[in-house]
Amino acid sequence: MAKDFDRMEDSNPTANPSIHDVSDPGRRVVLRGGGLAAVAALFGPGALTACAGTANTPVNPAGLGRDIGFKGVAMAAGDTVVVPEGYRAQVLYRWGDPVGLAGQMPAFRPDASNSAADQAAQAGMHHDGMAYFPLDGARRGLLAINHEYTDDGLLHTDGMKTWSAEKVAKAMAAHGVSVIEVERAGDGWKTVLPSRYARRITARTPMRIAGPAAGHAMMKTAADPTGTMALGTFNNCANGQTPWGTYLTCEENFANYFEGPEQPDAHQKRWGLKKGGGFYRWHEHEERFDAVKHPNEFNRFGWVVEIDPMDPASTPVKRSALGRAAHEGAATALTAGGKAVVYMGEDARFEYIYKFVSRDAMKPGGFAANRELLDHGTLYVARFDVDGTGEWLPLVHGQGPLTAAHGFADQGEVLIKSRQASDKLGGTKMDRPEWTTVDPISKQVYCTLTNNASRGQAGQPYMDAANPRANNTMGQIIRWKEQGDLDGVKFTWDHLVLAGDPTLPREGAKGNIRGDTFGSPDGLWVDPRGVLWIQTDVSTSTLGKGDYVNLPNNQMLACDPTKGEIRRFLVGPAGCEVTGIAMAPDLRTMFVNFQHPGESPSERSDPEAPGRYSNWPDGGRPRSATVVITRSDAGVIGT
Repeated sequence: MAKDFDRMEDSNPTANPSIHDVSDPGRRVVLRGGGLAAVAALFGPGALTACAGTANTPVNPAGLGRDIGFKGVAMAAGDTVVVPEGYRAQVLYRWGDPVGLAGQMPAFRPDASNSAADQAAQAGMHHDGMAYFPLDGARRGLLAINHEYTDDGLLHTDGMKTWSAEKVAKAMAAHGVSVIEVERAGDGWKTVLPSRYARRITARTPMRIAGPAAGHAMMKTAADPTGTMALGTFNNCANGQTPWGTYLTCEENFANYFEGPEQPDAHQKRWGLKKGGGFYRWHEHEERFDAVKHPNEFNRFGWVVEIDPMDPASTPVKRSALGRAAHEGAATALTAGGKAVVYMGEDARFEYIYKFVSRDAMKPGGFAANRELLDHGTLYVARFDVDGTGEWLPLVHGQGPLTAAHGFADQGEVLIKSRQASDKLGGTKMDRPEWTTVDPISKQVYCTLTNNASRGQAGQPYMDAANPRANNTMGQIIRWKEQGDLDGVKFTWDHLVLAGDPTLPREGAKGNIRGDTFGSPDGLWVDPRGVLWIQTDVSTSTLGKGDYVNLPNNQMLACDPTKGEIRRFLVGPAGCEVTGIAMAPDLRTMFVNFQHPGESPSERSDPEAPGRYSNWPDGGRPRSATVVITRSDAGVIGT
């Protein structure tokens, strides 16, 4: 998720080609809202061959096919969660609910008068990426949940009318990650209180820096002259879950937290640091966020953080080998030989898609046996070529332009300056790449390109026939297949779907879009049987207006890529983003997050009227929350 007030947007000054400079719609657009018949009508019989790689893929070993069996829900404008007939939605874990720390379980106060100490033992604000870790199969497990950012108009009793060190401390405590224990209870689920696994990771939690950037001169600060221990994580957006049992949380729009100099240097400017950029005003009471006084503190954020959810005493680790970016997600899979491959998008206009391949293979024994697996390997940036092929370009010091003569003294500096390195290598500038996911059956990789309102504006790349919207308000989903195993450096690609509303034809559009309408795809996950779940994040300043006039609320959809079918599964409450998705192993319980319900069109809440746009889920002050979705007959979700 990237808000309109992001400081990290439009900072790519290079002339690298954009994805639409190299697109050919006749070959590489598979769906336009759903239906292979629609594809044939749009592009002729040749377009059907684009699905050949997945159409004949067998179902998963459990015998569950990709068939979507629920009746799609209609678009709605209400202040509730709408699910299909035969399904039910239960609110499980709201902002301010106790996380389950023994002896520290303060209740949420409706007037938001909880202290910073209270908040550090409660669910943070703005739930986002999430993963389920089984303890007792599908009956009991842990949920690791990101808390992306804070809306200070709701977090404090009087918003930001006054500002203090206590308010900064509370805001920092409302960021980070929750680890909660959950279990089935009757026909629903509950949080286990207390739990020995319960944990809150915040913007003040000590974190180890590992990999090539650990100890680098650009990572050293007065408080940490070794450059190996950072304090906290924040703006945690999407996530990843590793095969060895750990949680990856991704630091996205970190520039918004730092106050920059009047004249930022080239490195700072490329990352969006500037005077007046400290949107959250932490620097006024937490000096390390003043980049004039502490310039290297800024470099210690923008990383993928690995967390062991099973050990609440463990130290989270910032994995610098995966590169620095406005990280959205980190989808992880294994090659046939056991190497870890992590796919990552950077949610900012005209930025890049990355892949990391570990040097070593995963060993049996869980995290204990794989503590350094993500510290050694190669980071790549994607280049998409006009003929439907692509190449992964290695970010390796000494190769090509990544030398001291071009501003990269060593591998640590290459990774700290991942954007600049990608600029030099000629990576393809993308339309805000967000979540990534790997199909466990076909091994195809998907990435949401949520939108790009700057596309075609003065001084920016123009759209071509692959997406004929100069102002790309609706977004699309791209996918690719590696040549060989997942660690290959060549791939073929196409667009799975160009999002949009068929009742609102755009200049250059062809045919009608069939299926359920959506735009601004964001959250993305392929479940074990191969169903692709799509979540949307249309800005509240845009919902119900312009190209979104028929889309008043955000939603989640299910897609069967082999049949060209996209069907709406749920609609969220007013003003929310639908985000974060996980399932219990039997696929009979789904967990979904609903972020910032009640957010006003200004994208900040009015402290004088906190319930003006939403009172979800309990009335009064709106609260982000995790919701459990089940079938009334206890069947598999989506079938």
